[in-house]
Amino acid sequence: MSTALDSLLDLLDLERIEQDIFRGTSRSAVVPRVFGGQVAAQALVAAGRTVPADRSAHSLHAYFLRMGDPGAPIVYTVDRIRDGRSFATRRVVAVQHGQPIFHLSASFQTYEEGLEHQADMPPAPDPETLPTAAEMLPRYADRFSDPGMVGRLVEARAAVDLRYVDAPPFGTVGEPREPRSQVWFRTNGKLADDPLLHVCMATYVSDMTLLDSVLLAHGRGGWAVGDVVGASLDHAMWFHRPFRADEWLLYDQESPSASGGRGLGQARIYTQDGRLAITVIQEGVVRVPR
Repeated sequence: MSTALDSLLDLLDLERIEQDIFRGTSRSAVVPRVFGGQVAAQALVAAGRTVPADRSAHSLHAYFLRMGDPGAPIVYTVDRIRDGRSFATRRVVAVQHGQPIFHLSASFQTYEEGLEHQADMPPAPDPETLPTAAEMLPRYADRFSDPGMVGRLVEARAAVDLRYVDAPPFGTVGEPREPRSQVWFRTNGKLADDPLLHVCMATYVSDMTLLDSVLLAHGRGGWAVGDVVGASLDHAMWFHRPFRADEWLLYDQESPSASGGRGLGQARIYTQDGRLAITVIQEGVVRVPR
């Protein structure tokens, strides 16, 4: 297991300070704010620790309310909204400096048999044939006005092996193309068998690239090259089938719309053998600086 993955696992291992109150810290980020995927994953950890072990997360709906301060702890308060025979619902509020910065609702369900169908997995190359972030990012060093950006991006993604199928937005600035993006990802090391851990790790990664397809449609490189200002607004995920975040997952992303200073991304995450594991939808602020 990599040192970076150890550090991320420590980040997700929240401190319980009361029965339904938890405290988390933040890791260094590429920009001076808390990474949204981190807050979402930590909030889901907090919710999951208040439900019986036989109930797995099947959905979450979240809003990013304020920019998080990476230098301050985050307190997560869990409300036990409902505990039914099959489902449990939790609401989590993340607070810093006395103000809510994030709100999450999550639902958990005991396993049961039911109808089965799914959308087919789209074609994608073998992830082992694609360059790693450490191999790919230096190729685009000249696209960034900040010479330290490549190193910070590599460091921020060191816990996860994330491989772009096609060039990322900052690799095709000024070249609009179809608003679709694919990445393969898995953790840089094996994880324990706890299903909640794998769901939370996928939640963490899901905020890294989902709005890429918005940028691709307009030939924009994103916040990393300074041609747009962006931030996550809301985030929703549905967990359809069991998966492991330490095995290859295909993140197939597209953007059906951008308007009003906002862009929408939607995606499906498949296991390498073609099972649809997760559906994701996110809207974010996407503004062009004046």
